Amino acid sequence: MLDIVIRNATVIDGTGAPGRIADVGVRDGRIVAVGEVSEAAGEEIDGTGLLCTPGFVDPHTHYDAQLHWDPAASPSNIHGVTSIIGGNCGFTLAPLADGDASWLQEMMAQVEGMPLDALRDGVDWRWHTFAEYLDTLEGNLGVNAGFLVGHCALRRFVMGAEGAREATDEELAAMVAELRLGLDAGGLGFSSTQSYTHSDGDKLPVPSRNASRSEMLALCAEVAEHEGTTLEFITDGCLNGFTDDEIDLLTEMSRVGQRPLNWNVLTVDSRDPEAYRHQLEASDHAAANGGRVVALTMPVLVPMNMSFGSHCALHLMPGWAAILKQPLEDAKAALRNPEVRRTMDEAARSEEAGIFRRLTDWDLYRVGDTFTPGTEHHQGRMIGDIAQERGLSAFDALVEVVLEDDLRTILWPTPPEDDDESWAMRAELWRSGQAMLGGSDAGAHLDRMLGSTYPTQLLGDCLRGRKLLSVEEAVHLLSDQPARLFGLRDRGRVAEGWWADLVLLDPAEVGSGPPRTVHDLPAGGARLFADSYGVRRVLVNGETTVLDGQPTGALPGILLRSGRDTETVLP
Repeated sequence: MLDIVIRNATVIDGTGAPGRIADVGVRDGRIVAVGEVSEAAGEEIDGTGLLCTPGFVDPHTHYDAQLHWDPAASPSNIHGVTSIIGGNCGFTLAPLADGDASWLQEMMAQVEGMPLDALRDGVDWRWHTFAEYLDTLEGNLGVNAGFLVGHCALRRFVMGAEGAREATDEELAAMVAELRLGLDAGGLGFSSTQSYTHSDGDKLPVPSRNASRSEMLALCAEVAEHEGTTLEFITDGCLNGFTDDEIDLLTEMSRVGQRPLNWNVLTVDSRDPEAYRHQLEASDHAAANGGRVVALTMPVLVPMNMSFGSHCALHLMPGWAAILKQPLEDAKAALRNPEVRRTMDEAARSEEAGIFRRLTDWDLYRVGDTFTPGTEHHQGRMIGDIAQERGLSAFDALVEVVLEDDLRTILWPTPPEDDDESWAMRAELWRSGQAMLGGSDAGAHLDRMLGSTYPTQLLGDCLRGRKLLSVEEAVHLLSDQPARLFGLRDRGRVAEGWWADLVLLDPAEVGSGPPRTVHDLPAGGARLFADSYGVRRVLVNGETTVLDGQPTGALPGILLRSGRDTETVLP
């Protein structure tokens, strides 16, 4: 007898092939039949009118901490994600030396927007090695989860507080040895960052930003010795366009590591099409020189809010942090100065601001939550309308609004690239295979952005919105394509013998609800959350984890370990 049979669903198998009406039989966590299934089952599910797809794979998350208090990985789970990759951008919670937990917590709070109190209260921090960290998650997961070994933790573990310099030969050898132990334990590969946006809790460059080229390549060379591993890397060029040196380094890391290297995140904007096309030259250069470099790109415009009073992209504008990081009264006094405002506005629009210049359509900012009595009337209004009423420039009106609220006002910028031409360019890119869908940052920037809902958003758009892709194409990009890049064994397709990671969707309803704030983090912290629509059921390894959009509490996920659960993908 089968454990489960789904009858009469439209099976979209993940390969891109046309959907077909079929039954799907599951036994012992695996798909054992696809087609006409006569065998009885302990649970029979009527799939009439529903789509049956593979579970979706999110290749770029930061659930490394959240899984300790939320093993279901919400809200990714209710949006059909069944496998996640963590440990990205060089940021992992292990290895961890005695006395370094506070430093690591503060770094993660700074670079990934994880509330510090949640990190302190929601994670026990009792491990030292990467193997011990993985063991804390084994057997307590609602999704399948794999983790790269992060460069920052490696460097800190070996060099301590001396990480603001190049490593000695002995220190590099110790880092390579520690990486080897992490990969032997099941780490899925190596990740690093050299992006200027990444600083630790003391506002100093994170350790990996001080690594030499030879250090980067030595660590990648170790990855080549381990089955089923991969590489991930973030540089300044991921935001502002790659230099020739960066393109060469990306290629060499992949070539020496003998693995694909992915980076995050490729932005497509019709107002500057050459920008993303230039970044894709990194992939062309790698392909011509023995490597493989893959850009991640999001298929949706991710809701992202800003605030003058807490760290966000606005603080990365040239010169802004020096003003906004002052004590509150000093920052407010500076913002009242017309010359300071003029300088800030000009700096934000300068070449030096790079990609952040996209955030300077001040009139298109919508006011979100406010916190000072008497400011509620601003909520939901556009800054442009307020500016017109007051006879001010948009930037002056914006500053006046946040000054009234002690800089705490939540601001929602309107994405500038939400035009038909940009969407057409994205669809062309997705179909070309030059980039892979991903970059949600799920588990990070919890009160600032919400990228984890992209699978249901994309499917809803394909079925009832812009219809840029067929549903078969979209499912392939969400499941099989990332599974193959990471070499996930027997995942990403609805096929006999493969793991039963499955999603049942109502095509008339599938989508995402709007972002809202919930206070469910350890220590009462807040985060953004969105419900899913039309997600009738999610199975992970053959067990139902989501039913009618709600988690069941089941924890059938496994820790994805390199070699055992992944196979080698060569450049």
